[in-house]
Amino acid sequence: MKHHLTHALNAVFVAGAIAVSALPGMGHANTMPEVSFDAAQIEGLNIAYREAGDPANPTVLLLHGFPTSSHMFRELIPVLAEQYHVIAPDYPGFGASDMPDAAEYEYSFANTAELMTALLDEKGVEDYAVYLMDYGAPVGYRMFAEHPERVTGFIIQNGNAYAEGLREFWDPMKAYWADPSAENGDALRGFLTLDATKWQFTHGVQDPSTISPDNFWHVQYLLDRPGNQEVQLEMFLDYGTNVGEYPKWQALFREHQPPALLVWGANDYIFPAEGAHPYKRDLTDLEFHLLDTGHFALEEYGDEIAGRMLTFLDRIND
Repeated sequence: MKHHLTHALNAVFVAGAIAVSALPGMGHANTMPEVSFDAAQIEGLNIAYREAGDPANPTVLLLHGFPTSSHMFRELIPVLAEQYHVIAPDYPGFGASDMPDAAEYEYSFANTAELMTALLDEKGVEDYAVYLMDYGAPVGYRMFAEHPERVTGFIIQNGNAYAEGLREFWDPMKAYWADPSAENGDALRGFLTLDATKWQFTHGVQDPSTISPDNFWHVQYLLDRPGNQEVQLEMFLDYGTNVGEYPKWQALFREHQPPALLVWGANDYIFPAEGAHPYKRDLTDLEFHLLDTGHFALEEYGDEIAGRMLTFLDRIND
């Protein structure tokens, strides 16, 4: 009985392998660059990252937003990696990186920025262009503030650096910044539910049926880990420290004038277009594009964003 079952399973496996090898693009060498999933020990933490492309090529750093991880760049990475070296890390408490207990580790944007810079140092990356999205903006701008000479350009996607971009959505956050009580913190836990996660990915998009539900399951699994809500509440609270840095970052934009490509989901309720337009005040080399989509613009406009990025990166690395 066992022999026959094993034989049958082997037959199914072989038949499946033959069927897969017959599919277009399968059964022969993949022409797309391979993406590796690795981790580095940085300041005692295991920091996971995705990497692809030739390290001899110019580097593009991809900084993810809340509540996702480097997973948001899964389709962009191999496209960029044909010509560029790409690194997409997960912050502590996100993705596959370590999640120390919030009572024992200070989750902050300053600490996260230091870790990301340390990762680049570990990888031997001296300068880089950086994609900034959501949480990635304050992380990347803090990195820029410490070492502006290392940043060759910005790709800005729904990442805020201006008070005009903090509208109604942020009122409960502002209450928490002003009074970090347990009551005000608990009022924010609704942002960590599956309904809120789905809303972030589908609000403002043209066709919700095109948004992969894999996004929801990936994110919610991470948010539902024991202790992760406390991690997120610490980050919610610390986000208020970024607002005080806005004038400093804007002054650095004016001083250093990094070239920038802005590709912004115009229908985003979290980071609305009111936060996109002020970049025009401070950056003279700015390509400005508002897209008819929501918060996670790559989900609907991935091809357009990738194309514009390649053109932009080719120009600034010429």
